[in-house]
Amino acid sequence: MQPALSLRALTAAGLLISLLMPAQAQTPQKLDKVTFGTNWLAEGEQGGFFQALADGTYKKYGLDVTIVPGGPNVNNRILLLSKKLDFDIAANNLQSLDAVANKVPVVAVAAMFQKDPQVFIAHPESKVKSLDDLKPLTLFVSKEGMPTYFQWLKTEHGFSEDRVKPYTSNAQPFLANRNSAMQGYVTSEPFAIEQKAKFKPTVILLADYGFNAYSTFIETRTDLVENKPDLVQRFVDASIVGWYHYLYGDNKAGNALIKKMNPDMTDAILDYSVAKMKEYGIVDSGDTLKNGIGAMSDERMADFFSTMVHAGVVKRDIDFRKAYTLRFVNKGVGLDLRPAQ
Repeated sequence: MQPALSLRALTAAGLLISLLMPAQAQTPQKLDKVTFGTNWLAEGEQGGFFQALADGTYKKYGLDVTIVPGGPNVNNRILLLSKKLDFDIAANNLQSLDAVANKVPVVAVAAMFQKDPQVFIAHPESKVKSLDDLKPLTLFVSKEGMPTYFQWLKTEHGFSEDRVKPYTSNAQPFLANRNSAMQGYVTSEPFAIEQKAKFKPTVILLADYGFNAYSTFIETRTDLVENKPDLVQRFVDASIVGWYHYLYGDNKAGNALIKKMNPDMTDAILDYSVAKMKEYGIVDSGDTLKNGIGAMSDERMADFFSTMVHAGVVKRDIDFRKAYTLRFVNKGVGLDLRPAQ
């Protein structure tokens, strides 16, 4: 994800931490060593991966996983390309399309978030009830947001850059202006606002208005897909199971690892993140209800690409199909772990 929240930038990054589980009593097996880089400091939005490590799911799939945290000065994709990592997290479709445009030999093999958690947060006094209600407000948008999702807001919903001011991961300008809205993630910034300002903000999720990007891709090198497809499949499957356990099972072990790697995470923050991921269907909704967490589809990839071309974000001559593969998903892995509705 893009680093949109100040509480995410509170700890040092770049640490390489190996979190290994004790050997199980079953027949010993040789585990394949796997290194996985996240795209930010340890947090609830990565919870399924930590859960799979903490509860032994990766080990059950024959994997000895090391998690390498991201951070404000860390580029785990470079480590992936230099073969110091086997997998990393790509924040969204646009990162994958950018890789194709620049001939970077990586590919998305699973989409762990069915909805991008990007939101705008508004004061209750502004009486915002829909996306269009944001147009008269001052909008705090990051430099990363302007050439990406904000271009979609301009072309698809008629927003104007005249209303925009820079967002620098500091909520104070938003808090001082009741006729403003601030970007953020549904899983974190609203919580920080409630804790700091003691009011419940209005939240507008862009995914609910047609911003149909996937998010939190598992990404790997194309050579690993070609030469070690079984390893890729096992990592994807185990991560999917980890996400089911994290959302619907006992996630205390996963959260303990998150807090160990990022002491600024608290139980309250983590509980909030999980609750919002479930409430908004960030991880488990749409195609995942039939095909399992991590699901992707050609149709949705094509639709998002077309939308971004129209918004001027990506070039039409990009072969978007090279950005991902459906080879490792849509197999119904873990569906039995979802509670009955």
